[in-house]
Amino acid sequence: METLLNKAEPTIMHIDLNSCFATVEQQSHPHLRGKPIVIAAYPTNSGCILAPSIEAKKFGIKTGMRVGEGKKLFSDLIVRTADTILIRDVHQKFKKICLDYSPDVVVKSIDEVVINFSETPALNRGLVNIGREIKKRFRTEIGEWISCNVGISTNRFLAKTAASLHKPDGLDVIDYKNLEKVYERLSLTDLHGINTRFEYRLNQAGIYNPLDFLKTPDHILRKVVFKGITGHYWFLRLRGHEVDDFTSSRKSFGQDYALVKKTKDVNELKKIIIKLCEKMGRRLRESKNCASGFHLGLVYDDWTYWHKGHKFREYSYTTQEIFSNIMKIFYQQPESKMVRKVAVSCFDLQSIANMTLSLFETDVEKKRFLSNALDKINDRYGEYVIYPGLMMDMKNTILDRIAFGK
Repeated sequence: METLLNKAEPTIMHIDLNSCFATVEQQSHPHLRGKPIVIAAYPTNSGCILAPSIEAKKFGIKTGMRVGEGKKLFSDLIVRTADTILIRDVHQKFKKICLDYSPDVVVKSIDEVVINFSETPALNRGLVNIGREIKKRFRTEIGEWISCNVGISTNRFLAKTAASLHKPDGLDVIDYKNLEKVYERLSLTDLHGINTRFEYRLNQAGIYNPLDFLKTPDHILRKVVFKGITGHYWFLRLRGHEVDDFTSSRKSFGQDYALVKKTKDVNELKKIIIKLCEKMGRRLRESKNCASGFHLGLVYDDWTYWHKGHKFREYSYTTQEIFSNIMKIFYQQPESKMVRKVAVSCFDLQSIANMTLSLFETDVEKKRFLSNALDKINDRYGEYVIYPGLMMDMKNTILDRIAFGK
């Protein structure tokens, strides 16, 4: 017998902030409110647009466009770079409000969370009422210009779908009662996880819209369309059953930087690499991990690319250890050329709890304790209050960025 629609009471809420980067900028600078603005990686015409404001989107300006392309659509477009301090402050307030309603809050990105209300007292108040209250609290406790989309359903997939139905500032519920009506007015690529490649695959099987997708039998999805268990997961997901409630373990960390001024000077490249190692090392230590594998990638001025990875016998934890290993790889380049981009990453992670400590404190262990202490100072008083001497005059060379992912 085919699996029926999930008729359980919705317990999942998906919340995302509207045009987060741009809206935070408008909240902080009232004279920008109501105006088409974009947040870009760089303010030049070649800079990539990271987030258009709600007003800019009305002119067809989209994430991923170049600033120059956006200005062709609206000549008076206002261009700003991201204020990372303000954005992180909004994120912390956003998350704190959500935790007032349930301890099970999963951060999906800087502007997106999923709340599970299962077995929480708040569920008795009704999720629609709670959604309205959260929206009101965002405006009063974070800022009157801050709005969000709220989606409610029985699984994460449908909750995210519901949150996308009436942007900006929407609040929608999808359950077994209105599921088919919602699918009737969506396209396949409106479904989270279905890109044009998957759309083509579905079309080949005679599936042209979400309603067709819903009505396709489990065995067809498994054996014909997806040729594997993924088809069964989609069969369940479309019907409101939860298959996405899992947390994958982190496999690596990485940082990269496109040089404003290309160089082959080893001393200049060292300064850039150690700052990338410091940023990556902070994230590695925050995750309570160490690494034995390191990778360096270099894009040269002639657009050729050289990269090499290596696994070392000892696990590294401090910035200096990471930098030392990356530089060992750096000196293996077959030739010295002008560099336009540098990328570093670490892999083969291990929890620091599994590291074997000696009976007597060694110099390595002292350096690791010191590294933790320096991280705490920088966490409290601001990034790069204390930093390696090699990073002198590098504070603004590699700009602070906020990743779109988790």
